[in-house]
Amino acid sequence: MKAKSFILPILIFILGVIFTIIGALFKIQHWPYGSEILTIGSLLEVSGLVFIMVILFKYFLKK
Repeated sequence: MKAKSFILPILIFILGVIFTIIGALFKIQHWPYGSEILTIGSLLEVSGLVFIMVILFKYFLKK
C-alpha cells in the first residue's frame, strides 16, 4: 500500500480539525457563524475518516 493514497484523506481530516477548532472559538466568543463553521469542520472530519476506511477496505479485501 502506497502512502500517496492517504495524502488526500489526511488533508481533508486536518482541514476538518482546523475548521472545528475555529468554529469552537467562534462559539466561545459568541461571534456569528460559529455553529456553521463547527458543522462544516465536523463533516470534513467524518468524510476524511470514511475516505480512509474505504481505502483500507479496498486494500484488505483485495488480498
